Amino acid sequence: MIPYSRQDITNEDIQAVVEVLRSDFLTTGPKVEEFEKAIAKYCGAEYAIAVSNGTAALHIAALALDIKEGDEGITSPNTFLASANCIAFCRGIPRFADIGPVTYCINPKEIEDAITPKTRVLIPVHFAGQPCDMESIRDIAESRNLYIIEDAAHALGSKWRDKNGAWHKIGSCSHSDLTIFSFHPVKTITTGEGGMILTNDKKIADKCRLLRNHGITLDPSNFVNQSSATSHQLFYPPFYYEMQELGYNYRLTDFQSALGLAQLKRLDEFIKRRRDIWKYYTNELSEIDGFTVPIEREDVYSAWHLYVAQVEKRDELFNYLRERDIGAHAMYIPVHLQPYYQKNYGYKKGDFPNAEAYFEKCLVLPMFPALKDSEAEYIVKTVKDFFQ
Repeated sequence: MIPYSRQDITNEDIQAVVEVLRSDFLTTGPKVEEFEKAIAKYCGAEYAIAVSNGTAALHIAALALDIKEGDEGITSPNTFLASANCIAFCRGIPRFADIGPVTYCINPKEIEDAITPKTRVLIPVHFAGQPCDMESIRDIAESRNLYIIEDAAHALGSKWRDKNGAWHKIGSCSHSDLTIFSFHPVKTITTGEGGMILTNDKKIADKCRLLRNHGITLDPSNFVNQSSATSHQLFYPPFYYEMQELGYNYRLTDFQSALGLAQLKRLDEFIKRRRDIWKYYTNELSEIDGFTVPIEREDVYSAWHLYVAQVEKRDELFNYLRERDIGAHAMYIPVHLQPYYQKNYGYKKGDFPNAEAYFEKCLVLPMFPALKDSEAEYIVKTVKDFFQ
């Protein structure tokens, strides 16, 4: 079976992990900080905070903005559950704005219509690697005094051009308060499991670091009980610490960070290969009646995490491909149609028709850097055979 996606691990990646396994630090050591600095530099952000996975990144980002019970956050219904769950984790209320029919990303006009006096944060999702319309979304947020968390789990390496011709790399936080990435095995680079939060706000960064480690600080300059701290500094090494927030164990390990650093060296190579496969599929399949290829929005450079087509006979083609060892996929079931969201928030079928219509026809074709040319050719031939 050709999977829809998979990791690409080399001997160099393995050696990087082995070196850490033989070192003094397995977790909370120098490789984590090195990985954070490397991601921040690549994206052009001031601060990066490594965490255990993308869901943890979203959760901490929402907590760092002090999202609390009764607050509302707006995200896309066409996403993995974590984009909305992070609001629910904070006892807030997840709300949705429908997607555009071409990009499958959240529609800024729908965001405006969904805002209420309780709205605190917008969470645009760069679906399949395609950047959302961040200029319009930031304008909306600034006019309503709202925060923005970019869910860029699919979009490490993507970028977009503004009206003045300047390019903005996803993760720079040029038009948001925070951006999160995921390093799950199917993502552009992997650490096995892992995530990253980026921001240009030191106060937010400090709070994220606190929350990922049980709310504990070891920094004497931040201690609340300075007298106790001073007395304990007489011991060497000092053993005094303070828990200042109710935090979590969301740390990333050093050996995961070593894998991430090794993978980051090949990120541009990975993206080029993904884009080559996207172009090949699109050139070969765009003339098929009943098969709509994904289009890159103008002034956008997508890392193409997924190749998602719209297919009139989706279920039939899905089974046809699977029977021939091609791991086609369909994602995502709109979040508002999940039983939990219907039971707890009253959502129902028909609430977000574009997302629902998208899912009824969506088909994901295999696309990952290690996909062989011969495999891509076989996939194209099989799709064409089905329609002929």
